[in-house]
Amino acid sequence: MLLQKIMCKFKLCAVITVLLQLHCVAVYAQTSSLSIRLFNQSDELITGGTITLSADSRRYPATEKTPGTYQIDSIRAGVYTLEAAAFRYQSKTASIKIDEGANTVLLHLSVGYNTLENVVVTGYSSNSKIRASNLSMHIVGETELRKNMGGSLVQTLSKIPGIEMMGIGAAQAKPTIRGLGFDRMLVIDKGIKHEAQQWGADHGLEIDQFSVNEVEIIKGPASFLYGAGAIGGVLKINPALKPQKNSFGGSLQLIGKTSNMLGGLAGNLYTRNDKWFFTTGFSYQDYADYKVPADSIFVYDYAVKLHNRNLRNTAGVQSGLNASAGFVGEKWQNTLYVSNVFSRSGLFANAHGLEPKKVNHLLYDKSSRDIMEPSDQVNHFKVINYTAIATRQHAISLAVGYQNNFRQEFSKYVAHGYMPATYPSNNGIPQNLEREYSKQVFSFQLNDEFKAFTHNLTMGASGEIQLNKVDGWSFLTPAFKQYTAGIFVYDKITINSKLSLHLAARTDFSYININAYRDWFYSRLPNGTQEQLERASALKRNFSSLTGSAGITYNLRQWWFKVNVGKSFRVPIAKELAANGVNYHYFSFEKGNPNLDAEESWQLDASASFKNENWYLEISPFINYFPNYIYLNPTARHDYFYGAGNQIFQYSQSKVFRAGGEMEANYRISRSLSTGISGEYLYAQQLSGDKAGYGLPSCPPHSATFSFTFEPQQMKHFSAPYISADAQFVAPQNRIVPPEKQSAGYMLMNLQAGSQFHVGKQTFDLNMQIRNLFNTSYLMHTSFYRLIGLPEEGVNFILSFKTNFNISKSKKHND
Repeated sequence: MLLQKIMCKFKLCAVITVLLQLHCVAVYAQTSSLSIRLFNQSDELITGGTITLSADSRRYPATEKTPGTYQIDSIRAGVYTLEAAAFRYQSKTASIKIDEGANTVLLHLSVGYNTLENVVVTGYSSNSKIRASNLSMHIVGETELRKNMGGSLVQTLSKIPGIEMMGIGAAQAKPTIRGLGFDRMLVIDKGIKHEAQQWGADHGLEIDQFSVNEVEIIKGPASFLYGAGAIGGVLKINPALKPQKNSFGGSLQLIGKTSNMLGGLAGNLYTRNDKWFFTTGFSYQDYADYKVPADSIFVYDYAVKLHNRNLRNTAGVQSGLNASAGFVGEKWQNTLYVSNVFSRSGLFANAHGLEPKKVNHLLYDKSSRDIMEPSDQVNHFKVINYTAIATRQHAISLAVGYQNNFRQEFSKYVAHGYMPATYPSNNGIPQNLEREYSKQVFSFQLNDEFKAFTHNLTMGASGEIQLNKVDGWSFLTPAFKQYTAGIFVYDKITINSKLSLHLAARTDFSYININAYRDWFYSRLPNGTQEQLERASALKRNFSSLTGSAGITYNLRQWWFKVNVGKSFRVPIAKELAANGVNYHYFSFEKGNPNLDAEESWQLDASASFKNENWYLEISPFINYFPNYIYLNPTARHDYFYGAGNQIFQYSQSKVFRAGGEMEANYRISRSLSTGISGEYLYAQQLSGDKAGYGLPSCPPHSATFSFTFEPQQMKHFSAPYISADAQFVAPQNRIVPPEKQSAGYMLMNLQAGSQFHVGKQTFDLNMQIRNLFNTSYLMHTSFYRLIGLPEEGVNFILSFKTNFNISKSKKHND
């Protein structure tokens, strides 16, 4: 214990020393900036363009400060490649020299065919895209993702107001947007809906965060664009920019974390000639049991001691492979993406099943890195083909995808009810295979964007086929097939340069065919006979809905306003319709309801934003009404056949009112120092049903985050250094639904620091974080393990190191 304290102090001192060194040398920094004014051939300013500066495999995107004027700050003097593009204009590439101090470039684009060079996929610059959309949107780029990298992509994004995570240990998490998760929000990956076993609270998001370069977060109803399920919002993962012409390069990244002794390695390679390109990447992480700031916890009033404060059997491994190949032409492009994500992790031994006191602690505590039962193993394979065609009038895109999600849960066989005490050797199901879920998904998304007078129209169609199978000696959800299809039209009407109207309509159809399921063992009936009981009956349901939205955006030079009202809907999933079994993760017995209606949601969103050289302010309130919200309702009944008297939870529907919003304010005190505050508020209440007057389960509490950031100017061998600290204050959550327990409030302190540094022509990125600096013991209300009073990770030092290399095949530039 003494050695651990010394090591912790040593790590903290080392970090402080590095931060002080960065601060001391910062005064010698030299910086350059670039201002670009983009014109057409009539000398009219072009708004909504995409401008990128690149050199030595580094890319610096420009921000549109004022209409038609783009800015890039904090860059080194030198020679760069400037790429500029805008919708309806020919893109341009040029070589420019940046001197120390302020630089200005005037650039003209010609009207004509779009070359599709990173334009159709990425669209506008981040700031312009946010201002043009009528939806509440936040865009997270590669730099921000790298600086805040957590144990998973969701943990990395959780600092954004309105985004919460349902934690599942140190390496997995599920996303929620404004308190809505699972099947009430969508994850769109390269144009295709990511489909996994997202209905499970213990199931993470099977996306390799090392392969993600940009994420668009859409808060609020977006069903009119993305289909059923986008009630809460969308996480949209955009593909990386195509490699530059005639280039070969790559990157290598190392990452380490102290809370679970994680070590990780990731890398990628890319090459391109004039029109053809190829990329490939990999990642691997290995981690041990993670530490919590507690010596013991209570599982159903039974005291469980923790060896060295390690949460036994939470170690795991994760790996990812991805590749893409494509063609970029004058009028069309095509890209084929292939990826495979694998993870294997243990589940906290004392929290899975019904006998926490019978765990062999000596066996589990021998090593903190072994993975024993209970455990899960997931493999997600994905193929996406994306085609884009641009003409003078149309921008057409087609994404076609196939996914295979295969999940297995392993645990020691435990007999309940009439299950045989000894597992039969001829059963045909492996004795340790508790559950198995296999999902195959075929999907497509077709969009056509074109302009007619003042109307910017987008029309589209989508479809999906799901084939789901189940296996294992334990039953919760039956196998099923599901077919969905939808068409939509979205019209952005430009009234003038400041005012736009947004109208959308969509119709969707869904068909689900649920298979019957019978027990593999015999149960004794009241009349004395024995029978393999039918746990789920065959069920066929059709659902359809008409959804839409109407909105307005009003943009001034420094202010912009949005108001949007919309209707979304969600089809009940198989678990909600036909579940009938013990959920060992929740110690509950869950029963589906075959009579559920499609869930509908009405929502009013608004936002007001202000931005100038020193200030950025945004407030985004919303009001949300569900006439038939689906949730798992605790009943007074208990099951004694398939568990040990577990309380029965029945899916039901009720009227629900939700309201809240997010706010963010940032102020630049000086050229190097800035401060900010962000917060979120959510109120939810059931208006009908057995729990009228109560809130909703796992509803996130109110929170606020205060931050300070110091960004010294560039120095001789360093660029973009930063030091930041943030304090997060989370309120108690007292609005619960019994038997849910209340959660106390808490405060967390985090530190971040990093910089790019240069050795010759080689560029390196170093980023450091200290999360939960004071080793605070707290319960996150949306955490999976909060149900058993298990605190979150203790103090965690995270270090990541990345290097890029680029070898140009040609020195020619397209001027």
